Amino acid sequence: MAALSCQFQPTYFVNYSYKKMIKTKPFISCSSSQNNNVKVIINGAAKEIGRAAVIAVTKARGMELAGAVDSNFVGQDIGQVCDMEEPLEIPIINDLTMVLGSISQSKATGVVIDFTDPSTVYDNVKQATAFGMNSIVYVPRIKQETVMALSMLCEKATTGCLVAPTLSIGSILLQQAAISASFHFNNVEIVESRANPLDFPTQDAVQIANNLSNLGQLYNRDDISTDIPARGQVLGEDGVRVHTLVLPGLPSSTSVYFSRPGEVYTLKHDITDVQCLMPGLILAIRKVVRLKNLVYGLEKFL
Repeated sequence: MAALSCQFQPTYFVNYSYKKMIKTKPFISCSSSQNNNVKVIINGAAKEIGRAAVIAVTKARGMELAGAVDSNFVGQDIGQVCDMEEPLEIPIINDLTMVLGSISQSKATGVVIDFTDPSTVYDNVKQATAFGMNSIVYVPRIKQETVMALSMLCEKATTGCLVAPTLSIGSILLQQAAISASFHFNNVEIVESRANPLDFPTQDAVQIANNLSNLGQLYNRDDISTDIPARGQVLGEDGVRVHTLVLPGLPSSTSVYFSRPGEVYTLKHDITDVQCLMPGLILAIRKVVRLKNLVYGLEKFL
């Protein structure tokens, strides 16, 4: 794996009218022993998923960490923040443009991974596009209008972007299995559990419900019109119900129950650690560099 070193470098210019040196805004100087690796910038690097991504990228073949952006732990070495054995000599910066400008000078293939929030996604991808870099967006609750705007941006710039509702390959396999099962069952309900209160239903449950609702099937005909709160929330117009259980200590779990007279078919997927998202992320990095437009969903690459 190539060693990458980034340092703050002040720049100066001479003002001949006053005959003195004037210090300007510093920039980051990065050097690497290899230039053929994909340069990866992680925006949101200090988050739990960002730290996991830092470790995964540094271990992956054909890519290297080129920048870490976050508003927390600014100036600290990202390797130390991630409790790695040795520092990576890459400081956390809170200015994405500064990092993009530094990496773009190398003319290398670059990918920006966005773990921020819906309010900043468009501007982040726009900045990456301006520097000729592709993007991977893994941001819960990103609005459909934002996805459409990003699609237009990427098409105009002929730049690749992956918007991934999930990076879990297991979650995608669950969704695909649910679609296959939906053609054989008339009753379906989704039950999810989480350890901490979040916005519910989760993106995984919404995605499954949307997939099933686009197949022309009408589910749960016997109680489709019931308005009892305990029966769960109906997503879409096809009667797909979602129930959420929130208790400390529970793993993040999503189950889809199908039934018909005489049998129940259950699909279940559990997430116990953010590490499960890393194989999907590494796959996304390898694929997104070939894109010239926006793709929605990691499943397009499986």
